[in-house]
Amino acid sequence: MDSEGLGPGRSRQTSPDRRRLAAARRPRHRTGRSSDESRERGMTMRTGGLRERIVVREELTPRERQVLEAVVRTYVDTAGPVGSHSVNRRWKLGVSSATIRNTMAELESKGFLARPHTSAGRVPTDTAYRYFVDRLIRPAPLTNAERDRIEEELDPDAASPIERLVRRTTRALSLISHELGLGLVPSLDSAVLEKIELIRLSSHKALMVATVRNGLVRTVYVDLPLEIPRDTLVTLTVILNERLAGLTFADLRESLPERLRDPGTESDTATELLNIFMESAQSLLDWPEAGGSPVLFGQTSVLASQPEFTSGQRLKSLIELTERNRLMESVLSNRSHSGGLRITIGREHQDEALSGFTLVTAEYHVGGLKGVVGVIGPTRMPYEKVISLVGYTSSLVNDILR
Repeated sequence: MDSEGLGPGRSRQTSPDRRRLAAARRPRHRTGRSSDESRERGMTMRTGGLRERIVVREELTPRERQVLEAVVRTYVDTAGPVGSHSVNRRWKLGVSSATIRNTMAELESKGFLARPHTSAGRVPTDTAYRYFVDRLIRPAPLTNAERDRIEEELDPDAASPIERLVRRTTRALSLISHELGLGLVPSLDSAVLEKIELIRLSSHKALMVATVRNGLVRTVYVDLPLEIPRDTLVTLTVILNERLAGLTFADLRESLPERLRDPGTESDTATELLNIFMESAQSLLDWPEAGGSPVLFGQTSVLASQPEFTSGQRLKSLIELTERNRLMESVLSNRSHSGGLRITIGREHQDEALSGFTLVTAEYHVGGLKGVVGVIGPTRMPYEKVISLVGYTSSLVNDILR
């Protein structure tokens, strides 16, 4: 049977796997949740990474495409080498096992399949996954329960610092995808401070508000050792803005003590307060919080169910990646998304440490700054579900931050 793909109408026999595959390839029409569906479908997939993207120039016949799709889907489901008999039983392609075996041999010769050790079965190569992602998949819409779970984890109604939202996002991505969720908190180095406000909340507490150009706002509570008159706060606000407004956060980190060394007033109270507010300003400039890494990860415990990590060595490699903060910060901050998803598979990664993994990411924006959320996991990944999950979640993060 030389029909392309594994969509509906390809065979008169319909096994459960066959029907599931057909359903994944046809459009789904549902009532309600139109904004949710647009979140999933409105993402353009940008493939590739920092190294040369795998370019598949080899033309495949309709049967080769059909068999390749069946092998990829079977391997993603089972994590074991795939043989012609299992393909025939599982997908009912309408041809003999011998024909499937010959087609798999052709795909192996073209670099799409590989035979691990002496196994009779074959597994997809990075080239196969690239072909699958570019030409064969159709992202599977998330279920209502999955969308509700994401919204519950992100808690859109709870106002919180961006770091906390990104951390909750990585947790949600981990729990639902069973891959490792990850996120990049935007860098404030190039952000320009527009103004600082000091708001008196009580006799011994004030709120320091820093507004960044493009609308981002950072706040910190300040405990005051004595009761402060309102006119003193006004004077200090003027001093802070005269000396700090218009500078980048990178400049402020380097020169803040020098800029606030001389209070410009003979008032001992003003001098003491200026020192207190200078310490508070330092915490405003700390992003991520407490000087930590801008790269955040979800729960690694969900990876225990992945067959790739049963030996421990592969899991160790991924855990080590979570400790290489500078590498992951560089990888995530240099990814170009152009408004869509970015998918980097296996050897497309520039760093060898990432060559056994697939990275699926999308951007979010806050106050003109760019951050990244996504998942990393083995190249044997349920791409359709992960693509929908990352697309929906990143859109929800953008909505929360808007």
